[in-house]
Amino acid sequence: MSTPEADRILAHASGNGLAGPHAPLRDVVRALDNELRTVDIPDYSGAVNGLQVANRGTVSKIAVAVDASRAAITEAAISGANLLIVHHGLFWNGAQPLTGVSYEKYRTLFGADIAVYATHLPLDCHPQLGNNVRLAHALELEPTGGFARYKTIDVGVTGESNVPTAELVARVEAFAARYGGQARTSVPAAGRTTRRWAICTGGGASTETLREARERGIDTLIVGEGPHHTTVEALEHDLCVVYAGHYATETLGVQALGAWIEQQFGIPWTFLHLPTGS
Repeated sequence: MSTPEADRILAHASGNGLAGPHAPLRDVVRALDNELRTVDIPDYSGAVNGLQVANRGTVSKIAVAVDASRAAITEAAISGANLLIVHHGLFWNGAQPLTGVSYEKYRTLFGADIAVYATHLPLDCHPQLGNNVRLAHALELEPTGGFARYKTIDVGVTGESNVPTAELVARVEAFAARYGGQARTSVPAAGRTTRRWAICTGGGASTETLREARERGIDTLIVGEGPHHTTVEALEHDLCVVYAGHYATETLGVQALGAWIEQQFGIPWTFLHLPTGS
C-alpha cells in the first residue's frame, strides 16, 4: 500500500534530470565488476554481488551506503541518485514477499529509477579500495599480508608495529565515534604493546579468526563485531580484540568506491551516513 511519505519521495525524485556528467549503467557496472573481480571472489550466497536492480540505463549521480536499507533507498531518492552502491545488498534473507517495508523499498527504487549494485567480500578484500586496507590506513597501520582466510581469499589484512596498545585503541575509539559507534576491548589495553596486528572488518570476530590469530602470533585483532563467546575466548588466550562496530568499520570501502567511480567517469557521488549503532 502506498504511503504519503513514499509519494513525496517519488514526486521529489521524478524531477531529477541528466544534466552534467553521466554514463551508461552497463559501462559503470562493467567497470565495477572488473575492478572488484566480482565474478572471481567467493562469497556467501545471500550477498548476490554485482548489479541487483537495474534502472532505465543511465547513471548521472551515485549514492553509496553500507546497507541497502529503507533509509538508504529513501535518502538515495531524495539526493537524486540513480545508482545506489552498497556493501550489504538486498537479498541477505533469501526470497521474501514484496509486502510492507519490502514493497516500499522496491517501489521507491523503481519509481525513482535507482539501480542497486552490491559488493560484499569483493570490496572487503580489495587491495586499494577495500574496507580492511582502508581501516588500517585510517589507524596509521601499514598492511604487509592477508588475514581471515575464506575459501581462496584473505578477507582481512595483517602487519607489524611497535605501538602501545592503549594508543592504538584510542585511535580506534576516535574512528568509531566519527561514524556513530563506540569501541571496546576484550582485555585492558594498558601496559600492552601491539607488535603483530590483524584487521577483519564487519563481523570479523569468530572462532576461526581467533584461532588464526593465535596460530599466527597476533596480539591485537581489530574487528567490527563478534559473538559473546569470542570475548570469552580472547580473555582465555590473552588476545586483545578491539570491537570497533560493524557499521563503522565498513564505511570506508563504499566511500573509496564512490571516489573511484567519479575519477573514472566524472559522475558525482554522495555518502549516505546511516549509522546503526552496531
